Amino acid sequence: VAPTTPVCEVPSSAMTGTVVELSCKETEGSPPSEYQWYKNGVALLEKTGTGSARAENITYTMNKKSGTLLFNTVTKNDTGEYFCEASNGIGLSQKCSVKRMQV
Repeated sequence: VAPTTPVCEVPSSAMTGTVVELSCKETEGSPPSEYQWYKNGVALLEKTGTGSARAENITYTMNKKSGTLLFNTVTKNDTGEYFCEASNGIGLSQKCSVKRMQV
């Protein structure tokens, strides 16, 4: 079964240095969907622990299975427009509407 449009929860504002969790979920897809978060239209990378300079700049943990995007300490750099996409390899992937988070 193809996924339905996921429900995204993105706080509209967050205090610098706090823990912030964004969530994304859809329940129709079978097999269960995997979730990909985007910021300002760019796919966010999963933290793979490769130790590259770029990865050290990553302040979040993205869980593709649960759809959560967790910021351990948000910074002003995390301000932006976020959306997530659910896909399970069947039919078209589905995106939720873009939501802006202001830090």
